[in-house]
Amino acid sequence: MKRKFNYLNNKDMLLEIHRSKTSFCEYDTHEHSWCDHILLDKDEILLDETITEAKRRRAARIASTNFKEAVANATGDHKPKLSAYKFDPETIDESELVFRVVTYDHIPLAPGRKKNPKTVADHRIRLNFIPFVHYIIVRDDDGNNPELKQVLTSHWNDGEFSLTSGSITNTLAKMFLLMVAKYSQRSNWRGYTYLDEMKGQALLQLTQMGLQFNEAKSDNPFSYYTAVVSNSFTRVLNLEKRNQNLRDDLLVQAGKNPSSTRQLAIEEEIRKMRESANTA
Repeated sequence: MKRKFNYLNNKDMLLEIHRSKTSFCEYDTHEHSWCDHILLDKDEILLDETITEAKRRRAARIASTNFKEAVANATGDHKPKLSAYKFDPETIDESELVFRVVTYDHIPLAPGRKKNPKTVADHRIRLNFIPFVHYIIVRDDDGNNPELKQVLTSHWNDGEFSLTSGSITNTLAKMFLLMVAKYSQRSNWRGYTYLDEMKGQALLQLTQMGLQFNEAKSDNPFSYYTAVVSNSFTRVLNLEKRNQNLRDDLLVQAGKNPSSTRQLAIEEEIRKMRESANTA
């Protein structure tokens, strides 16, 4: 029996975000495209607590992946248990760990892009997501002298800076379409005649901001994307209301009847004034 795919859950969203971002990256091997810990300073990589946390996260990720495969291949009444796939993080060698460091050092400068630059990003070329590099720990034959080796660089392809080498995955695009479709079916939105404009604006915003989700700060992309869609719908609503008010003002000046919305609003205002006068 084919497993039903739930597009709108954080775990699958995070996976598709990862796949989309790595399509814009240059790396040595596929294993190096995954990261076990995200840092802001590469000098923190060799700290004992950093390595311990990376081992814990890697063990959890591998256990989850193995469990997911077991569930997909399960037959009959036998249901795998996640506890059966857990293992001791200390059995993981530090040479297997991959560390992500957020940095703009490998991004070309863009003088004049911003009139008053305030952050490091303002001095660099505008990107579709926060740039990063991956490192692994390598030691000499005696297991001493640990050094960091860079194994992945974001926004690079074939040794050159590139913003067009990758794209969002088809699955992530389906998630965006499904999110917008479901959000548009809410009772407070589905009655508007310009609903298609709202949906189009929301999809445009998702494609522009979808990969800007920062996994280092949150593991809840669903909430992030919902906020993007909500803001897009509200923006179109406010714009349409402003345009409608302008049309109504012009109709009134020309001696014509305004829209039914304006007429109902006027009637409601008159009713409230009468009620206020009667109670005074």
